[in-house]
Order: sequence, then structure tokens, then C-alpha cells
Amino acid sequence: MSTIPAAFRPIPFPSASALRSSPVVQAFALLRTAFTVAPILFGIDKFANVLTDDWTRYLSSDFNSLLPGSAADAMHIVGVVEIVAGLVVLLAPRFGGLLVAAWLGGIIVNLLIVGGYGDIALRDFGLLIAALALSRLATAVQEQPRPV
Repeated sequence: MSTIPAAFRPIPFPSASALRSSPVVQAFALLRTAFTVAPILFGIDKFANVLTDDWTRYLSSDFNSLLPGSAADAMHIVGVVEIVAGLVVLLAPRFGGLLVAAWLGGIIVNLLIVGGYGDIALRDFGLLIAALALSRLATAVQEQPRPV
């Protein structure tokens, strides 16, 4: 099942018995939950500014010039994209994992251009690898037969 439509097919949350018995399903559920909740919370915080009082300091002027409006407007756009990415992971984790990985790749490039945030870029690289693992695990879980 490696067709493009399969990547967009919703995957139901695994059953309790599958979660108890399969480490693959456990890893999938853990990553799916993390990559649903974290992007949504980070996206909401682009509007609430609880985690930091100035998200714009992480935005490269090169990227800001590509987006309409001010840096604050750009971070609001980023927040909406992050919320959408979290929802895509919830509904279609195989594609959502790839979407989040690509988004993290963009964040890494942005942080390296800004400079001084190599530690955050390295952390985000680890998250990128985990998002790719989520996409692969979604393929394995999607192909498992469902109990009748």
C-alpha cells in the first residue's frame, strides 16, 4: 500500500489490546500523540506568547521578507501552520509525519540563518528524525490487520 492516496488515509487510534501487545503500536501511538499535541500547543502559543515573550527573535529576516506583514504577522502565520500540522498528524499520521519533518527542516534552516540557536536547531533535527519515524510506523500500523 505505497500509493499516494494511502498516505492521506486516516488511521484510527490503535485498540487497547494492540497497545498492550505491540511495541510498534506503542511507539506509533506515543509519537502520534506527541506530534499532534506539541505543534498545536506551539501554534497556539504564537498568539498567546506564554512560552516566550518574543517569538519574532527566532525568525530570520530572510524568511520574514518572503511573508506579508510584520514579523509578528509572520509568526501568526507560523502558528496557524503548526496547528494545521498537528491536526494532519492526528488524522493522517503517515502524511502528517512527513509534513512535520519538512516543517522542522525549514525551522532548522531558519535558525541556522539567524545564528546563535544551533542548540535549538540540533534539538529540532532530533524531532525531525522522530517525525520521519512516525511516518514509517504509521505505514506499519496501517498495514496490520484489524481484529474483527
